[in-house]
This record gives sequence, structure tokens and C-alpha cells, in this order.
Amino acid sequence: MTQLSLAQSGFELSPKTTRKRQFLDEMNQAVPWDDLVALIQPHAPAGKTGRPPFGVATLLRIHFMQQWFGLSDPAMEEALHDVPLYCQFAQLDPGASRLPDESTILRFRHLLESHNLATAVLATINQRLADRGLILKTGSVIDATLIAAPTSTKNKDGQRDPEMHQTKKGNQYYFGMKAHIGVDMDSGLVHTVQGTAANAHDITQAHALLHGDEQVVFADAGYRGVDKREEVIEQHPTVQWEVAMMPSQRRALAKTTPIGKLKRRIEKTKAQIRAKVEHPFRVIKRQFGYVKVRYRGLVKNTAQLVTLFALSNLWMVRRWLIDPAKEEARLKSA
Repeated sequence: MTQLSLAQSGFELSPKTTRKRQFLDEMNQAVPWDDLVALIQPHAPAGKTGRPPFGVATLLRIHFMQQWFGLSDPAMEEALHDVPLYCQFAQLDPGASRLPDESTILRFRHLLESHNLATAVLATINQRLADRGLILKTGSVIDATLIAAPTSTKNKDGQRDPEMHQTKKGNQYYFGMKAHIGVDMDSGLVHTVQGTAANAHDITQAHALLHGDEQVVFADAGYRGVDKREEVIEQHPTVQWEVAMMPSQRRALAKTTPIGKLKRRIEKTKAQIRAKVEHPFRVIKRQFGYVKVRYRGLVKNTAQLVTLFALSNLWMVRRWLIDPAKEEARLKSA
């Protein structure tokens, strides 16, 4: 008699739909798996000798779970053995004698990095969202956020990551990198991601955060003077820049005169549009728990950031992708 595995015994069934299970169910429906697997498959090793390799679809699902739950390669391997739900999502039998180990997970990540597939994943997802009318490309909002890096020197080199840097914001010092993003003005979905050391000024990446079809770009006061930069004039000569006033200038606006009231209303409108750029930052930092870089070097960490923002796009519009009619009805009644 063949012994049943845990996946067939019924013990994995739960009378309660947990938030984690609901999250995975929603993302399973929102992610365009077939398109992404077709994108990665040509670069995957053939595996003609030795043990048969795990499928790209399985490894991609595991890679995405790492991003959603903040798991390292060893932690992801252990989670596959400990959490049947993760195996179910990865389309693996939790009772199988062989599950992907940390080396297999590591090699798949290196495969994505070596072929710059994170950027292609973001483009593929955004194309699907554009086809659904969720990205309009008439305007963009740009901003940057600091991502901390480990400051410890207890490693084989005896020093901190040389590609990270220290910077001061307000009265506090930070060590790490910056994530610069450009988002769609209407939907707040990320279309461009750049990674730099923390001491790089926001304005230096402004030209690289536009997709080229914008008519107008909104930015905070840290980008003042951006329209006079040589690379911006050369690459985006027709873009209209709407940069916020300095806080001191806004406070100085008259509150009673018609001109003062009008300028205050304009600045408030700018701020309301710029607020959409904060939503992707909230998703990766709070929803996905990404508050500190995991790897050494800008290339690896930037690749992870691109993947995180691609997944944040799907998270933000998951209900539209799963059931557009139901989501539209919900918004109308709100």
C-alpha cells in the first residue's frame, strides 16, 4: 500500500481562510504566470544530465514568495519543508522526497540577475496592465526613498559595502542606497526604477525616471531646477515640470488675498497628485516588509527592487485584475 503524502492526507486543509492564504490566492490570480514563464524559459538551463531540474514556473513562484515574505534563500528552503501552503502555491507536493534547496533557489536568482530579467518582468507586467487600461502614460510622478544597508564590518572583507554610502536627511544619518522611481500620474503604478548609493541627489536621476511619453511630470521640492539640467533638456525637451514650492515659500503665501489663495490651491493639487508616488513605497516597506537591503552591491539590490515594485503594481490593482466589474461597483458605492 502506498503511503499518502501530507498533500493527499487532508491534514493541510484548514477551516479558516487565513490572510496569508487569501493573499497568495489573490496574487496567484493577478500574476501573469504564462507570460513571465515564457520570458524566462529561453534562459533556463536544459538539464540534460543529472537530476531533472525544477520547472521555471515553480522556481518563479518560490522567487516571488521570497519577495512577498522577506525570506532569504536558506529561510525559503526551510519554509518549503515547514509550511504546506508554500508548497501548494509553488505547485509542489510537500510530502515529496525532493524539494528545491537553497542552492537551487540561489541559482535561479542569479539567472534572473545575469540576464537583467527583473527589468523585463516589470515591462511584461506593465504591458499587461496597460492593455487593461490601468496605465495611461500621459504624466508621471517621480520620487526617491532611502533603503538602509547593514553597517557591520564583520565579514570576510572587514568593511561595509563599498557601493553603499552614508548620507544625512534632516538631523539623522543613514547608510545604504536610494530607490528612485517614476510612477504613472493617474494610477500610481511604477514604470521605472533606478538604484543609486544613498548620497546621490534625487535630481541626478530625474531624466532616467521618465518613459518618454509624458506631457507633464510632478516632483517635490528636492527637484527644483530640474528643467535646467542638460540631460533633461536634451532627452525630455517638451516635458512640463510641476515642482513643489519650498516649504518656507509655501508658508509665506498670503492666506487672505485672491492670489495667495489660488497659489495655495495649486500647491495643494500638486501635493495630492504627488501623493500617489508614496503608495508603492508603502507597499514594499509595509506590505512586503522590505526595509533593509539583503545583498552586497547595487546591481543585486536594484534587481530585487525592480522585482518588488513589479509585484507592488500587481498588488495595488489585484482586485481590478481578478474581478473588474466587482471592483468598479465597490468604488462607486464607497
